[in-house]
Amino acid sequence: MILLSVNHLSKSFGGLKAVSAVNMELRMGELVGLIGPNGAGKTTVFNLLTGVYQPTEGDIALRRQSIVGLKPWQINQRGIARTFQNIRLFNNLTVLENVKIAYHQHASYGIASAILRLPGFYKGEDDMSQKGIELLKIFKLEHKKDELAKNLPYGEQRRLEIARAMAAQPQLLLLDEPAAGMNPQETAELMDMIRWVRQNFDMTILLIEHDMALVMGICERIYVLDYGQIIAEGTPAEIKSNRKVIEAYLGEDISHAHGS
Repeated sequence: MILLSVNHLSKSFGGLKAVSAVNMELRMGELVGLIGPNGAGKTTVFNLLTGVYQPTEGDIALRRQSIVGLKPWQINQRGIARTFQNIRLFNNLTVLENVKIAYHQHASYGIASAILRLPGFYKGEDDMSQKGIELLKIFKLEHKKDELAKNLPYGEQRRLEIARAMAAQPQLLLLDEPAAGMNPQETAELMDMIRWVRQNFDMTILLIEHDMALVMGICERIYVLDYGQIIAEGTPAEIKSNRKVIEAYLGEDISHAHGS
């Protein structure tokens, strides 16, 4: 079943066409990569999918319903969550509070219950705390639940950001360079964690990444973007040997491509 369908998607900023006639499809449960050189338009695509930008042309359909024109929070409620290239956590909140914030859109109590501090409010908060701790266990962060997010090491901040995105209970998770700034061991652990999340949460994942070992190691299909256009789509093996893709990476063998 097709979860996300992107049809003829374009975005212009003044005279510059950042994304041009992009077509993509994501099936339920797939793990797909979106790669390309610097400035290719990858993060712009993510911003279009999440309502940060509105397209100049084209359509985006989630479960066959257009999400064009919706606000980011509305798209999040419909089942798309994301992480960012530059980590965006609530630095002065605890690890657990960061996760609970994402759970609040599914809170079982209403505004009146929260304002009046009725029993339903306390029960709902307890339930969210328990769910949050269970999620933090998956990401090996439960022992840090009371620490401020800003005090976590970089790799743990990355994991917390993914955990917070998962707390929104999405069907589609967009990961924007999740391995950026990680050392090889952290990257290997991240690969294992992404695989585990996908399998155990029946999650569809689209990731932007410059670490080709990670992309080739976990993605089933890969789209390649260059100058705002899709120049190739296929399996890791097909992409690795695609002449257009190799040329887009300045003549390098794509298995050694790098950059941000």
